[in-house]
Amino acid sequence: MHTRSKWVALALGTAAQTTGTIYLYGLPFLLPALRESTGMTLPQLGILLACPSIGMVVALLGWGALADRHGERLIIGAGLGLGGLLLGLAGLASGALMGILLILAGAAGSAVYAASGRLVVAWFAPDRRGLAMGIRQASQPVGVAVAGVTLPAIAEQWGTWVAFVVPGGICQATALVTTLLLAPAPRTTSGSRESAVASPYRTGSSLWRVHATSALLVIGQLTVGTFAFDYLVLGLGWTPTTAGPLLAAAQLAGAAARIGAGRWSDLSSGKGRALRRLALVNTCALAALATAAALEAWTSAGLLIVAIVATVSWHGVGYAAVAELVHPSWSGRAMSVQTIVQNLASSATPPVMGTLIASLGYVAGFGAAALFPLAAMITMTRLSMRPAQGPAR
Repeated sequence: MHTRSKWVALALGTAAQTTGTIYLYGLPFLLPALRESTGMTLPQLGILLACPSIGMVVALLGWGALADRHGERLIIGAGLGLGGLLLGLAGLASGALMGILLILAGAAGSAVYAASGRLVVAWFAPDRRGLAMGIRQASQPVGVAVAGVTLPAIAEQWGTWVAFVVPGGICQATALVTTLLLAPAPRTTSGSRESAVASPYRTGSSLWRVHATSALLVIGQLTVGTFAFDYLVLGLGWTPTTAGPLLAAAQLAGAAARIGAGRWSDLSSGKGRALRRLALVNTCALAALATAAALEAWTSAGLLIVAIVATVSWHGVGYAAVAELVHPSWSGRAMSVQTIVQNLASSATPPVMGTLIASLGYVAGFGAAALFPLAAMITMTRLSMRPAQGPAR
């Protein structure tokens, strides 16, 4: 019964995070429709579409603390339900009010990112957490792929506001199902003994080094992910209708890679070592892509896909490495910090790398991107991964 319950819990948490991802990361697919319906300029729309991420960064740590105190079911249900309502209202608004509502929707919906990571820690023993975290993290590329397929079509058929209302309604339905079906995790979620556990951020640098490693890996991921379409169309001469489906398939392959890398990390000698090896794979993939681009080799497109898949594969292992270093009573906050650090790196990467590519070309951009996973690998060298978990379940 317990085995069945943990997989049901993981399925509910992954579904909730996939639903949240559709609007937290998928709204850029509405850019052409919003440009037409709002009359806003491209820079104004760029700010508007960044609003959910702003709200997410601001609220994540608070949601993590609440999840540590009150458990996952309440936090996922309340956050996702409120986020869906605010998203629907944003679709009916305009201008600054739409931006404010999107910030609030991002802040509310971010609860699922804080609580679903803690859910994995609560239900899965350390030797299964890599797989579970990989499945959970597969929700992001799947959610983005779903957004890419559905949101533009909805906006074209029924209008932009419906493209906000529909995912908002799905969020509320998912929140209701999660609240009704998610069983309490098999451990105490609060209490004086757990609340007295010292902060893992005061007991050494290991946790911060895992966060830094993840931020460095995100830079490589965002570089190829952001500019892949542009490189295929403008750099290699592909048509948009050919490049788009190929990159969507790469996202789905990346989701599978996250699951595979997570399971592999469970079978290897520690999540820290597995993360370091994945950083090496990222470095090699990006370096190979830069070399092929420099030589204008026919393998450039294939190596681009390899780089996309490689650079998204590590996420579940990164979160599992964080879980290895913290007591369960701190897992919600630690997972939130992990996501915040990654989002800050994600926000800075496109403008910085875009400037570099505009000035020096794709070869320089891909070559520079390869340096960041190399730095991540060095950061993880000689890292002491001392487990701080409760007993395995």
